[in-house]
Amino acid sequence: MTQDDRPENVASRSEADTAATERKRPSQDERRAAILAAAFEVFADHGFAAARLEDVARKAGVAKGTLYLYFPDKEALFEQLLLSFANPLLSRINAIAVLPDVPAPVILERIIALFQTEIIGTEREKMLQLLISEGPRFPRIAEFHHREVVSRGLSAIRAVAKRGFERGELSSDALVKCPQLFFWPLLGVVIWRSLFGRLDPLDDATAIDAHRDLLGLIKKEKPE
Repeated sequence: MTQDDRPENVASRSEADTAATERKRPSQDERRAAILAAAFEVFADHGFAAARLEDVARKAGVAKGTLYLYFPDKEALFEQLLLSFANPLLSRINAIAVLPDVPAPVILERIIALFQTEIIGTEREKMLQLLISEGPRFPRIAEFHHREVVSRGLSAIRAVAKRGFERGELSSDALVKCPQLFFWPLLGVVIWRSLFGRLDPLDDATAIDAHRDLLGLIKKEKPE
């Protein structure tokens, strides 16, 4: 028997091999993230209806049964994918919206700037385009997105606008009554880029600057 074959050395190697295997094995969070990343690629390539969970599992490097441990069906997977894109942005919007000593126009400007940097030209824009195209055909997805994402964004804008109007920082209460006005032109940029961007490119920055002017974020002085 060589020194390497002694029981204590064999046991030590076995423990080391086990530890190495454990280090290589992805955690639950890592596996979930891999599934979501694969799902984004599959949904983006094939759309919601044609996407298959088998393809998602294969691209993520997991068994189909493993995928079901994290997401019970395709709708749930798509919904959680939406949240993975939306929640970090919503958290930032909400953090900006509740700043107590910052004027409402400044807060709204910051949220528009966030839209420009965190959505336009990113994977979030692709996800939003996918939602716009698939939502009308799949009401559960549209309802989920409205409940978990849209309504939260509208509440934040309404609260900022109400505070700003009451302080005299905004010249109109239009955003209090209809906070959707804040998002419509921004969504219009996304829709235009998706449908007609190749044929008639849009100057995104100019379009969004015009949106700022139309909202009247900066209070106009009343004539003497």
